[in-house]
Amino acid sequence: MEYLCLVYFDEKMLADRSDQEKASLGRESKAYDEELAASGHLILAHALERPSNAVTVRVRNSKMSTTDGPFAETKEILGGFILITAADLNEAIRIGAGIPLAKLGSVEVRPIMKW
Repeated sequence: MEYLCLVYFDEKMLADRSDQEKASLGRESKAYDEELAASGHLILAHALERPSNAVTVRVRNSKMSTTDGPFAETKEILGGFILITAADLNEAIRIGAGIPLAKLGSVEVRPIMKW
C-alpha cells in the first residue's frame, strides 16, 4: 500500500535553530530519504515552500475564489511530505517515526485511497 507522511512543524521553532542545526537537519533528512529509496520504500519526497507562498482555492456555487496563504492559521505548518510504499500501516508508522523532523514536530501518516 501507499501512504503519505505529512510533516508538520512550528515554523518559529525551526527559524530559532542555528544555521548549523538547520544544515544538520537537512543532511539527516536527505540521508533518511536515501535510506528509504535504497530499501524500496520511497516513492517521492519534497519539502514545501513557506505557507506565505501558498494560495488557497475554493469553489462555491461554481465560482472560484483565492486567498493568499495557507488554509488555516495554526502554529504548525505543513512543511513537506514523503510518499512511501509499505506493507501495512504499522510499517508506514515506523517509517514516519524515522523522519528527522518527527523529533521536532509531527508526522501524519495517511493511507492513499485507490479509486
